[in-house]
Amino acid sequence: MTDKFYTLGAFEFPADVQVIKGRLESEGIFVYLKDENFLNTDPLVSQAIGGVKLQVYTKDKEKAIAIYDEFRRYAIDDEGNPITCPNCKAQRSEVYYTRKGIFNKLFPFFEKKKYKCLNCQMITQPS
Repeated sequence: MTDKFYTLGAFEFPADVQVIKGRLESEGIFVYLKDENFLNTDPLVSQAIGGVKLQVYTKDKEKAIAIYDEFRRYAIDDEGNPITCPNCKAQRSEVYYTRKGIFNKLFPFFEKKKYKCLNCQMITQPS
């Protein structure tokens, strides 16, 4: 099967993804929103299932990433400064949850916040 999907990002609610979806589609990129209908019927389970996943075909991955990077909001600390990766010093991190273990799957709001660098993929915890 040559038409596999690549997940660009995940959003808490279906409404949060509509602007970037429209921008990607205006550039001729097919967009699939995984779990969109499920969250439209029950938005309270968003954290438990990881939100709405914005997916594109792998053949459109590079073009989609370039467009998405124009809109993406990166993680900031309590003072409003961008989170800096300790490994590569990039300021391109997003909040990241592993959702490992039955407790964190049932009660995701108890999991400690982590950050994932989009440049080198390193996962760190705030100090």
